[in-house]
Amino acid sequence: MSDLLTKSSKERIKEANQNATNTSKMAIKVIAGVVALVLVSSTFYTIEEGHIGVVKTFGEAKEQVNPGLHFKIPFVHQVEEIEVRTRKTLEKLPAASKEQMPLTVEVSLNWTVNKAQALDLFKAYGGLAQFEDRIINPRLRSASKDAMAKYTTEHLVVNRSRAINDIESMLLEEMADFPVSIDSLQIENIVLPVKYLQSIEAKQTAKNLADAENHKLEQQRLQAQQLVNTAQAQRDAQKAQADGIAYKIKTEAEAEAAAIELKGNAEAIAMTVKARAIARSSTLVEYEKAMKWNGQMPTTVMGNGVDVLWNVKSQ
Repeated sequence: MSDLLTKSSKERIKEANQNATNTSKMAIKVIAGVVALVLVSSTFYTIEEGHIGVVKTFGEAKEQVNPGLHFKIPFVHQVEEIEVRTRKTLEKLPAASKEQMPLTVEVSLNWTVNKAQALDLFKAYGGLAQFEDRIINPRLRSASKDAMAKYTTEHLVVNRSRAINDIESMLLEEMADFPVSIDSLQIENIVLPVKYLQSIEAKQTAKNLADAENHKLEQQRLQAQQLVNTAQAQRDAQKAQADGIAYKIKTEAEAEAAAIELKGNAEAIAMTVKARAIARSSTLVEYEKAMKWNGQMPTTVMGNGVDVLWNVKSQ
């Protein structure tokens, strides 16, 4: 009986050992498959559009590759990506205007890594973050402060384009030897002191009041001018009316004078004709006497040959 139990135990132990061996083999196969899969998948990599891949061999940057699918040797090659699309750097910095007015200026710079020089940038600075911190930001701050100090606060508020041009010019000159391109620059905001803003508000209020007063004076001037124009128009109308009356009187007088002249000429002609007729005939004289006689006989006559007047008036 004991022999049978011993034999059964040995078989169970043997079976357990066999199962353990099979499980170990399966685990090794699975691990080997996973490792193989990882090794195979790690031999391929992709570079996204807008980036350049920098391939390092045992940590040393050797070459750059363009966007797409590429092959590498696992554990030998490592790949870093550098963005070659336009990047925006924003700096908020304290500055001062020409009259030493404290300002807070927000400046933004758009810049782009030159694709052909991406490997050189990585070798020199180790990536975009280091390049931005060590090269871009300090020069942007320095150029911005220098440009702000050239102009008065009022000029910066009203027309900041000249300050922007100055900053761009300084950056283009200082960044000429670096593997990047300066695309554009903007002064996003200029924060002014509260007291200065209050003075501007007071100045604007005074200007508005002055403009309102000037407008009032202009309205009064226009009204006065309108009255002057009205008076002048009335004067011109009265003058025209007087000129018309004077012209009428003058015309009538001239017409009357002409008529008198014509009448006088006619009478003179008539008298001349009569005189000529009288000279030619005594009968016409008698006719004229008869025409002028009033039908009454003379009351006094003179005798012929005597110097005596006779009164023949009836008693």
